[in-house]
Amino acid sequence: MIGKKIKRNILTLIFLFAGSESFSQTESGLNFRQKSLVSIAALTASGNQQLLEVEATKALDSGLSINEAKEVLIQLAAYAGFPRSLNAINILKKVTEERKAKGINDIEGKTPQTLDARVNKYELGKGNLEKLSGKPETSKAGYAQFVPVIEVFLKEHLFADIFSRGVLSYQDRELVTVSALAALGDVDSQLQAHLNLSLYNGLTSLQLDQMFKIVGELVGKSQAAAGKTVLKKLLETNPK
Repeated sequence: MIGKKIKRNILTLIFLFAGSESFSQTESGLNFRQKSLVSIAALTASGNQQLLEVEATKALDSGLSINEAKEVLIQLAAYAGFPRSLNAINILKKVTEERKAKGINDIEGKTPQTLDARVNKYELGKGNLEKLSGKPETSKAGYAQFVPVIEVFLKEHLFADIFSRGVLSYQDRELVTVSALAALGDVDSQLQAHLNLSLYNGLTSLQLDQMFKIVGELVGKSQAAAGKTVLKKLLETNPK
């Protein structure tokens, strides 16, 4: 009887320990893969090629696939500009080639999807954006009314060409976007909009806070502090 009771108590302790460990992992926020996405995005946007080389190596070591890393850099051409994106692509190319020469076989990852040439890219992009935000488009933003063609570019290139490629989930893409915007700084309106999209797509305030911490460590504490202020205001206005 005593032996059974001791055994039951031991099993209970194991269960409680496993449960607390699982809880701590959940509460820890970003996983290694997500941290890699943040690091690559923030350093691409800030233009720190030397540190990007270090972080890209760490990302591949932790299991991020080559195609996932490429996809981050493709997307950031729309958010951080082609010069920063192309520089980062060259860094990733250098890193992967050097690793291959050393006999390191990195994971290639999923193949990006290609669009059917017959698809209406504007309507596809509009639909993707509505899925991303969870609500239908009922009116045009001020910038779209003032310069209509920029809204066409956004829908057809960013939300159709890029967001339809797969490889990264919508949640991944929003994490990449807010990391880059936080690193860029002085884009509070866009950052607020994408933080809202991040929350809608399943990122938690804790994960976003961790994202800002990484930005602070790799890019600058002022950028991180400014981004945290935007998040704080958003949460106060729209508590989750």
